[in-house]
Parts: sequence; C-alpha cells; structure tokens
Amino acid sequence: MATLLTRSARISSQPDILCAIRAEECNLAIWQRRPIADFAALTQGTPRDLRFETCLSGLPAALRSGLAENGFAGAALHQTLIDDAALLARLFCEALDLARFELRLEVVRSDSCRKFHADYVRARLITTYVGAGTDWLEDEDAARITAGAEPRRIHRMDHFDIGLFKGKLATDRPAIHRSPPIAGTGAARLLMVLNPAQKQLVDRANSAIS
Repeated sequence: MATLLTRSARISSQPDILCAIRAEECNLAIWQRRPIADFAALTQGTPRDLRFETCLSGLPAALRSGLAENGFAGAALHQTLIDDAALLARLFCEALDLARFELRLEVVRSDSCRKFHADYVRARLITTYVGAGTDWLEDEDAARITAGAEPRRIHRMDHFDIGLFKGKLATDRPAIHRSPPIAGTGAARLLMVLNPAQKQLVDRANSAIS
C-alpha cells in the first residue's frame, strides 16, 4: 500500500506506485526497492556520459553498444544493468503512455544540479545505482524555496529507489529536487535518467500553443 507523505508525493515498495504520477494531485512517485547488484565497477576510469533516444525494443542493443563504446568498465555487470534499464523503461512508458524515450547514463563526481529545481519535461524517471540518491522536497518546503527561504526538511532517495518526478510541462506544481552535494568528498554517483523523447516534448508544446 502506498504511503501518502503529502497530497503530492507517494511512496511504496511496489512498482505500480509509479502510475500514481497520472493523478493530477501527485507530482512525485517513488518505488523503494532493494539493491540488485554492486555497480561500483561502472564508475571506474573516465566513462563518457551516455545519451540516446529509443523505443523499448531497441533499448537493449543501444545500451549494450553504448556501454562498450563509451568506456564503462565492469563488463560482467553490463547485462544486469541492461535488464534493469529495460524494466524501468517499460514502467516509465506505461505510466506516461510513451512510445519512445530518452535514456541518460552518467557518472557524477561534482555538484551537478546542486540547486533545488523543477525539470522542463512532462515527467522524468531518476535512479541512482551508485552513491547518494536524489534530494527532494515536500510542498511546504518547495514553497519556502520559492520564497527565498531555506527548507526545513530535505528528503533523500536511497540508491536503487526509483523516482518519477512530474515536471513543468505537466503541472504548475512540479516536483522540486536536486542532486546531493558531493563535491570534494571523492564520491561518485552512477545515475540513470529517463525522459520522454524530444519529439514528444515538441509535439506537446505545439499542442499547448495551438
């Protein structure tokens, strides 16, 4: 059963919680799950960020070649990551009724996106395989940020948690979040992000204008 933290955020240990993002009042759905593997080996060296658009059937091959071509170590873990990405992409597409999506995989060693913000998308799926998870705010603290004040409480997703964050293209109350500050700690994060494909973003914007 889902736990309602506020009228806009829902958390559950079951994957179907991600479909709660369809509800008008929900701007954040989090599936809390246990780690499936130790992916630390994929952060070794200097892998290049991976980014591509695809459909569900094309994801395994695109991600497999991308991992190899962009210098991601830990080859023995690649298939496990591919299988998990395929699962998350299916859930993402089902929740948002998508045919295509964009996948990003990157190793973060700095304070990337360190300020609280909302994304200019319909919704974005974020999971952290290695390192600290994404920070997020409840509505009251999001309002404090907008007013120029400091939040009273900052929530943090665990690594392997799946967050589906509603963005500015879907609501005037988008989910407010940030990357956790890690600069100077020597820590690395392995982050995967799923977005609606760019063409679908353009089509939606054009529909809003017409």
